[in-house]
Amino acid sequence: MQSYGPGAQTAPAVKRRTDSYEAAQQQQQSPESDEEYVNTRILRRQVQLQSTPVAPVVPMPISAGSGTAPPSVDGREEQPEFPGSSAASYQEERMRRKLQFFFMNPIEKWQAKRKFPYKFVVQIVKIFLVTMQLCLFAHSRYNHINYTGDNRFAFSHLFLRGWDSSREVESYPPAVGPFALYLKSEFFDTVQYAVNGYANVSRSIGPYDYPTPNNTMPPLKLCLQNYREGTIFGFNESYIFDPHIDEVCERLPPNVTTIGVENYLRQRDVEVNFASLVSAQLTFKIKTVNFKANGGPLSAPDCFRFDISITFNNRDHDGQMLLSLDAEATRLKCHGATDFISDANFDSMLRSVLNIFVLLTCALSFALCTRALWRAYLLRCTTVNFFRSQFGKELSFDGRLEFVNFWYIMIIFNDVLLIIGSALKEQIEGRYLVVDQWDTCSLFLGIGNLLVWFGVLRYLGFFKTYNVVILTLKKAAPKILRFLIAALLIYAGFVFCGWLILGPYHMKFRSLATTSECLFALINGDDMFATFATLSSKATWLWWFCQIYLYSFISLYIYVVLSLFIAVIMDAYDTIKAYYKDGFPTTDLKAFVGTRTAEDISSGVFMTDLDDFDQTSFLDVVKSICCCGRCGRHQEPAQPNSGYTSLSSIMK
Repeated sequence: MQSYGPGAQTAPAVKRRTDSYEAAQQQQQSPESDEEYVNTRILRRQVQLQSTPVAPVVPMPISAGSGTAPPSVDGREEQPEFPGSSAASYQEERMRRKLQFFFMNPIEKWQAKRKFPYKFVVQIVKIFLVTMQLCLFAHSRYNHINYTGDNRFAFSHLFLRGWDSSREVESYPPAVGPFALYLKSEFFDTVQYAVNGYANVSRSIGPYDYPTPNNTMPPLKLCLQNYREGTIFGFNESYIFDPHIDEVCERLPPNVTTIGVENYLRQRDVEVNFASLVSAQLTFKIKTVNFKANGGPLSAPDCFRFDISITFNNRDHDGQMLLSLDAEATRLKCHGATDFISDANFDSMLRSVLNIFVLLTCALSFALCTRALWRAYLLRCTTVNFFRSQFGKELSFDGRLEFVNFWYIMIIFNDVLLIIGSALKEQIEGRYLVVDQWDTCSLFLGIGNLLVWFGVLRYLGFFKTYNVVILTLKKAAPKILRFLIAALLIYAGFVFCGWLILGPYHMKFRSLATTSECLFALINGDDMFATFATLSSKATWLWWFCQIYLYSFISLYIYVVLSLFIAVIMDAYDTIKAYYKDGFPTTDLKAFVGTRTAEDISSGVFMTDLDDFDQTSFLDVVKSICCCGRCGRHQEPAQPNSGYTSLSSIMK
């Protein structure tokens, strides 16, 4: 016999077949009717009782809220007895059969009822389509981000005075210091350099033009943010200060290239007081066309407008004015002659077809999983009412939870993400959006694809080897969560302590985020020597504190916390292995469903159920949706041969 449970297996019981039992088996040449199925199960039960010696059992009381049965004298777990239950009860057998079919996997359902696994096939197709869509979008997004980044470096060379290529390479620790200004004259020289570069943008290698109809140079915009009052008298330690910030903006016309920025501002009665200057920003715009938008010969050109802003940051007033350039790209609709390879239309059409297929597949998956959850809810309500009417008891919480399929909930969530992401992708590739939504689209598609691949674990769980991993994670999850709460409290203490004490003297502890990242890297054994070596030796006590702090944190988390973390998972793994050997814990629902054999599955008895779901009117469905917020508490009297035929529709 096969015990009920996820992947549970027990040794087959040795049964002694009688002549009547063999005769009953030989007569099953066609699918059994309900009465024949009940009679067959009665014969099997009688044969088992005749072949199994009966040992005296000491009666043990069962608590009302307990879902498990006490062990018998011979050590085996007895199934709980339900008041008034009988193996020959037609209603119980029919209800048990429907629940057994509900808890079958797709392979068993195919063997029992020749039910095609639509949801499984849809998920497999969705994996291939979504992954193909993600690969194409990732390639296009990389080209887009790389194109805008390269243009930003080009603008830095054209408009930033003193820019060096070494600043374009991201390295850790940084190879160069901050890009900053230190003299008043450098501020005006930098602004003048940017204005001259904008006036001579036609000399650049890039195809840059002005955003005007006749391609003439428009005025630049210089905005100064100053404290309302900010005068410092350092010789006698006095000052005049008003913290309110006022902003003054001036347009710099093209003739500034000959007049000079400093002289022009003086003519406009604009004084730059560096003692009260908070920040300054120089903004202008450039248009360009990208011939290789997606990096391939089949892609159509894209038109962009870059909103360039050069920021002078003087908020700290520490004698160092930080300088940075940012270029925000906005894709525009191209006008005029756009002659390119004619196959670009074919490439765009293929991408649109793929997006439409993904949308339709996700919509179908959403509908199938939603229908499965709704039918499972209806079956749960019917089972609860059956337990009340037949056994006079409530179905336990664990039994009710058996009807909730969290895999379907996750699939529905990723379907919603993929539908939104695919719609945004179609808008981007069809050039219907001028706003940059690449990052938003990648967020939806990335998380959706992640959950799609997670959903494959559900089907791997049908195999014992892979199911052990899934059940181990499920068993260990509550313990891991409680363990992480305790570990995070200790971790938070180290983070705040290190940030406060080592922050001003260690580059890895400059902020709360970098402190947490540094400690997490140390837990994984990353960059330990560099963390010790880059500490400032300004004070002896600070050096000793850093040594004690780092050694204690590394020792505690690597040798204690991580070992306990692994022990928690191994304990769950050993528990699951014991379940496979001795049997899984049973609930009242599992005890009622009982076991099913290969003979039961392939006997054809599951094909005899009538389907009356199609006979339900639309009004009944709406009423059940609106009024079935919770299972009804009325107890239906047992009707002979009623059979709860409405359940057959749920099991389809």
